Amino acid sequence: MALAELWSIEMLIAAFAGGAFGAALGALPAFVFTGFMVIAGEAASIANADAGAITGSVAFGAPFSPAISFAGGAAAAAYAAKRGYMQSGFDYHNAKDIAFALGTKPDVLAVGGLFGILGYWLTVISATFNMPYDHIAMGVVLSALFHRLILGYDVIGKVRGKGLLDMTPFEREELRTADGASPSGGAVADGGEETRLAVEPWLPHQYKWGNVAAMGAVAGIFGGYVAMVTGSAFLAFGISAASLLFLNLGVERIPVTHHMTLPAGTAALAMTNGGAEGSLAVALLVAGAFGLVSGLFGELFQRVFYAHGDTHWDPPAAAIVFGTFLVFVMYAIGVFPSSSWVATLGM
Repeated sequence: MALAELWSIEMLIAAFAGGAFGAALGALPAFVFTGFMVIAGEAASIANADAGAITGSVAFGAPFSPAISFAGGAAAAAYAAKRGYMQSGFDYHNAKDIAFALGTKPDVLAVGGLFGILGYWLTVISATFNMPYDHIAMGVVLSALFHRLILGYDVIGKVRGKGLLDMTPFEREELRTADGASPSGGAVADGGEETRLAVEPWLPHQYKWGNVAAMGAVAGIFGGYVAMVTGSAFLAFGISAASLLFLNLGVERIPVTHHMTLPAGTAALAMTNGGAEGSLAVALLVAGAFGLVSGLFGELFQRVFYAHGDTHWDPPAAAIVFGTFLVFVMYAIGVFPSSSWVATLGM
């Protein structure tokens, strides 16, 4: 990509529509569609068909790129909560309810659309400079920072307990109203005092370090195996993303794993030069390690930037940026013979 693409009229129009559509559906439902589109595109690619129009242009393009549709939906939720439009019944701040469909309010759609354009711009900038990480995931991360700054939310929020990483107030079911806090945009539309937990872990069923590490290793091996037998670093990511349909439908304890399977599959292909070199067993172990490390980084990120704040700042996107950058580092120091699909700063 080149910086001139920042002002591509057709892409700006498409990105606006993608962000608005993500707002209308809700960020999480839109991301589930990303998963389905990736599965369709990678299946077509494996069958030697032209998958560019599905994976590249639809799943990771203007309609469902997470930097556009998901990030646009998350920003629209932050805006809608600020305006008092959302009474979703969510346990946390309503701005964090990315499963909630925001419907057809023109101003909400406009916010989603504008942040869709922002996500497109952020992706183009990363691609133009050949940055060595997942460009779309970085777009999701930076978009969330911008929506907090632009819409007047704290970047981190008020830290309660013994520090940023302390989740024990959640385990004790401590409430933040005990210290007089009454953040805007919560469950009470008339501005009355709301009852929110003092600390709000991103996934109440997936935040303990040991559990995250175990899930990361398992998901990593899964992602590595799928990548090795199909040659696709993205198919397991699509499966992980599509599985969140069940989380969106309220099935309890569905794990979130796309930030584990994507770096893991990428690492497996990078260390074997696309599957042409090395042992499958070793590749699976490396994939498991990448899944574990990426999962733990996502948990670290949520404890710092999600649990104390009021809007959704996506831990998986941050973990994918970290995990794919780590693939580049392993390539740059000569451990991996390739970086798979990760850009290399022109090396």
